[in-house]
Amino acid sequence: MSPRPRATSDAEILAAASRVVSRVGPNLTLADVAKEAGVSPATLVQRFGSKRGLLLAFAASAPSSVGAEFARLRANSRSALTAVVGVGECMAAMAQSPEALSNSLAFLQMDLVDPEFHEHALANSRAMHGEIVKFLDEAVAARELHRCDTRLLARTIQSLLGGSLVQWAIDRDTTALDRVREDLDTLLRPRRCAARRRQRRPRRKNARR
Repeated sequence: MSPRPRATSDAEILAAASRVVSRVGPNLTLADVAKEAGVSPATLVQRFGSKRGLLLAFAASAPSSVGAEFARLRANSRSALTAVVGVGECMAAMAQSPEALSNSLAFLQMDLVDPEFHEHALANSRAMHGEIVKFLDEAVAARELHRCDTRLLARTIQSLLGGSLVQWAIDRDTTALDRVREDLDTLLRPRRCAARRRQRRPRRKNARR
């Protein structure tokens, strides 16, 4: 007999953990996540061992989902360069408020000081960088973008997105989405290829008889 399927999957629990992190940061409790996921704290202990185990599983899930998320972005974008902007839009969507961004940055502190968390943060960053490079290479091949060092530009885009959201949270003079779009446009506009125009041939005048 096959085992009974779990009523709430690990993926659903980790999605619940993501929502709780956005609301309260890494100082969440197992009870917080259990309530969000609709399970008991004992279930979380059984599956993940501890709060640390749950947060590590949450951190580990990010790199493995990057490829599928970028494929979805490309499928829903009319061009590779539009997909690059879509990456920024997705990041902006996760910063629903300065408080939510603050909670994400608090999690980043763990990534920077704890070797196990840093391993997952680095893997996620490298996966994102690789996918952005693919978009940029495609944009260059399609003559959307001038030839450039796409690996360096991808790193610059990653840096811009993080800094743009932090500056938005300080300024609070527009939406996170508008700020990210504006900053990306400032970076990419000088590197875009001019739109190719059709050259119309002059019409021949009929020779007079």
